[in-house]
Amino acid sequence: MSIKVLFDHQKFSTQKYGGISRYFANIIHTIKQSPDYDYSLGVLTCNNHYIKGEKLALQGLGNVLSAPTRAYKINQLYSKRLIEQNNYDVLHPTYYDPYFLEKARKPIVITIHDMTYERLPEYFWALDPLTYQKRLNIERADKIIAISETTKADLIKYSNVDPSKISIVYHGIDFDTTLDTTPVKNLPGNYILFVGDRSGYKNFYLFLNAFKQISSKYKEINVVLTGGGNLGIADIEFIKRLNLEKRVMHVNATDEELNFLYQNAITFVYPSLHEGFGLPILEAFMAKCSVILSDTDCFREIGSDAAVYFNPYQIDDLVATLEKVINDSGLRSLLVENGLKRLKDFPIKKSMDETLAIYKSLL
Repeated sequence: MSIKVLFDHQKFSTQKYGGISRYFANIIHTIKQSPDYDYSLGVLTCNNHYIKGEKLALQGLGNVLSAPTRAYKINQLYSKRLIEQNNYDVLHPTYYDPYFLEKARKPIVITIHDMTYERLPEYFWALDPLTYQKRLNIERADKIIAISETTKADLIKYSNVDPSKISIVYHGIDFDTTLDTTPVKNLPGNYILFVGDRSGYKNFYLFLNAFKQISSKYKEINVVLTGGGNLGIADIEFIKRLNLEKRVMHVNATDEELNFLYQNAITFVYPSLHEGFGLPILEAFMAKCSVILSDTDCFREIGSDAAVYFNPYQIDDLVATLEKVINDSGLRSLLVENGLKRLKDFPIKKSMDETLAIYKSLL
């Protein structure tokens, strides 16, 4: 008899592309290949790219792009119904909304992707309920997946969690499959790549200020931003104040376009003050792109010797590191070589096998 895992709707309702929904879609794909496991998905309608092959009962009737709030509510009601029916063995919610806690009567697995809110509270809105919701999940969970040693250490430091409930399961990547790419139009010939959200702890402003310092010296080099949604008013005004309007472009890239952006960048810069893992590091390794990382414990854990590091609080250090990588093609080649080697430490099969083993351990 197979073990049935119920995944709720949360990240599938709110993301078209994104690391968390892709993570859960990978688990679902793995379950489909295993005769010992089965799953239910609490989604009636969404436009998430990673589950576009799923047969959703109301697909197209509550499109997330045009009516995200309505679609979210529809999916939440459906997830609640599946939880109440109790026809599953393990519940693995896709995010931290605690709506399910009183209804679930089976074991719960939660994945903690990072503890950034708890570690850097000064960068977040005081009324944001995420830390409260996450704490309720941590207290109720029967098993907790931490995606790095750093995240496990943060969990223990910033919550009253029983360490025995925590299992470390690194993200994985399918490095045996040919990388799918789609060209991006109107790209500059030479560019530095920035991927993801541009909010405070992501250190975007330090990065762009550093680029401003070298922009007059390297007139042929530009910046390409992707992810994080369209540029906000504050982003646009900041770029304008630096007189970089003609040197910075933003692309809403698909996964295939993102791979193309990595492949053709001079280097990828990830300047965050903290992350729980840093999946773009593996994406860059896969695409043979050199990587510049902020010197944080998590990035050292994942990047090892396949990246160069800078002090994320010192703009001069980032400026010097950028110039070093720009000017040294041999260094970039070495980083690419080391990145491909480091990639072998994160096979997707290992990640998925360890996740399924956690489900099995609860029965």
